[in-house]
Amino acid sequence: MKFGIFYEHQLPRPWTADSEYQLFQDSLDQFELADKLGYDYAWVVEHHFLEEYSHSAAPEVFLGAASQRTKNIRLGHGVIQLTTNQPQRVAEKVATLDLLSNGRVELGMGEATGPAELHPFGTRVRDKRERWEEAVRAIIPMFTKTDWEFHGQFHDFPARNVVPKPRQLPNPPLWVACSNIQTIAKAGEWGIGALGFSFVSPEAARAWVHRYYNNFLHNKNRLAAYKENPNIAVVSGFMCAPTDEEARELAAGWTFFIFALQYYGRNGIDAPGKSDLWGAYQEWRKTDKAEAALRSALVGSPDTIRKKLQQFAESNVDQVILLNQAGKTSHKAICDSLKLFADEIMPEFHAMEPAHQQWKDEVLSGRLVLEDLPTDGYDIYAHQNPGEERISPEELKKRMAAKEAAGRAAG
Repeated sequence: MKFGIFYEHQLPRPWTADSEYQLFQDSLDQFELADKLGYDYAWVVEHHFLEEYSHSAAPEVFLGAASQRTKNIRLGHGVIQLTTNQPQRVAEKVATLDLLSNGRVELGMGEATGPAELHPFGTRVRDKRERWEEAVRAIIPMFTKTDWEFHGQFHDFPARNVVPKPRQLPNPPLWVACSNIQTIAKAGEWGIGALGFSFVSPEAARAWVHRYYNNFLHNKNRLAAYKENPNIAVVSGFMCAPTDEEARELAAGWTFFIFALQYYGRNGIDAPGKSDLWGAYQEWRKTDKAEAALRSALVGSPDTIRKKLQQFAESNVDQVILLNQAGKTSHKAICDSLKLFADEIMPEFHAMEPAHQQWKDEVLSGRLVLEDLPTDGYDIYAHQNPGEERISPEELKKRMAAKEAAGRAAG
């Protein structure tokens, strides 16, 4: 099993004049430490306008700086938004980062969240899946072709040689954000890596892993001629401390992450420049929902985390991504947690990697046939609430079209 770290660059209020500066300097130090400790991946998101929840608007700039402070760790866009960036700019930025890092880029691609992020860029929520798919088709040939033009519904540009070209040819490893758990199945069809969250149970993890690989092999729907990337990675809240009690005390960052994610999902941006998510979080953190979020995470002593990780390993998940930089978790707490995990836990799970790769080779070659397990009962991640409605991109498009039609009729 491989391990990554995950960065939203969260910054709850109150702020000082140096808060954002210190946030990015500390994060660079943490990336450098993770590289030295032997972590495999470091992922950075892209979000816009989501105060306190994410100040990571230009991940390619941060990752460019990190590339000069690290040597081995893979540097991941987790993810770059294809709905708020022009395809040619994505190709240019990714290739430049790949050259700076000597071929260490992982290209995670996503759609963005909702109106709060999309509307200022002139993108409709109902179009985001189709826009994303079209962008993938436009971007991939730019990495290799020297005379490429594209004419689609959302993107249109004349023949050009997009330079520079990446160090990893024909393309860096591709991933897709799977915030909606159903996207894991689509990732298998597309033949690219799935970036999801922790599953509700070992049975759910096994079912989705089987669904992914069976789709990868038998329900192919590749979006372009790219190098495939059969991988499943899951993001989990994380805090490792000498005792369970110490870890839980330090893990408020993870529950703030869940609260803020749900807050923007419900409310959008209701008061630009005046948000107080940390203040609103103080009541929520006392609820059963916060307790459930803690139980879903890798929070505890080395022994406690080791037992939880064993379930991931038995489900044949490829990578576990540790979300530690969240809320008001201190730089020292983050570094101490990374060190303890690397010393006490990571080596034994790294040692399992050859056996996992052998299992994977057997599956991909067809010598090992995976049972087609039902996923119907596992339609949420561990941190999500069963009562919340979740709709597919297709259903979202229908609803938005109906809403617009009703608005025109009323007007």
